[in-house]
Amino acid sequence: MDDESTMSGGSTPAANRSKPGEAPGLREQLGATFTAGKRLLRAHVDLGKAELGEIAGNVGRMVGLFGATIGIAILAGLLLGIGSILFLGEWLFGSIGWGVLLGTLLLVDIAMTLILLALDVSGRRVGSSFVIAAIVGAVVGVVLALNLTNRGWTALGDAVAAAYDPSTRAVLLAIGASAAVLGVLAFIVGLRGGLGSAFGWLIGGALAGALLGGITVIAIPAQVGAAIGVLVALILWPTLAGRDVIRTGIDGEALKKKFTPEETIGLTKETIEWVRARTPLVPKS
Repeated sequence: MDDESTMSGGSTPAANRSKPGEAPGLREQLGATFTAGKRLLRAHVDLGKAELGEIAGNVGRMVGLFGATIGIAILAGLLLGIGSILFLGEWLFGSIGWGVLLGTLLLVDIAMTLILLALDVSGRRVGSSFVIAAIVGAVVGVVLALNLTNRGWTALGDAVAAAYDPSTRAVLLAIGASAAVLGVLAFIVGLRGGLGSAFGWLIGGALAGALLGGITVIAIPAQVGAAIGVLVALILWPTLAGRDVIRTGIDGEALKKKFTPEETIGLTKETIEWVRARTPLVPKS
């Protein structure tokens, strides 16, 4: 019974075991070698899994840290750009609001310029619009910063309307004269569309002139005058560029040609013709 229980409970049958003092048989050696190899392979697999898990953790940590670094760098760049615009608005023009307004318009102008360049609009055309807008804005800024318009209207009021109240004559003269001049000019321009259109132009020109006169007669601080000059330039730049593009148009054929692989298409057509010329046609039945 003991021998039978021993044979049934052991991992290797007694018949397959070598007796004490005898060399193990070939089958026993192969079995032991296979078991040892399997254990060794399992150990290597477990070790590889552990190392790969550790490596994956390190890679994930590194990627996370690099991603956080890139995010912080982008945030720092945005903060620097926005903060610089606000700082310049406060420093140059005396108000953060000017920085927000002018900075927004500048970014919009740059975006529109990039769109025009992407549509293959000549850089010279965009550059000429910028130069004209910069010159006009500089003139407006200098005139308003030096308060030349207020001084001019005041001197003109003293010369031609000395009998009126000194506190209101310059304002009334500026609004009335500007409305009359721009209204007449607008009426002349509107005559090309007929008399009815001319009266519409007259009313619009008079209102614009009254607004212009009311603005130019005000004594504006130097910083505000300079800010208005920059504002005029930033508004005029995309206006001139867009007007030029509307007048001359965009060369759609040239733009289409840039994105059409004409050489490849031509070579393909030539290849098809070559194959057709050398392939006998099957006669129709």
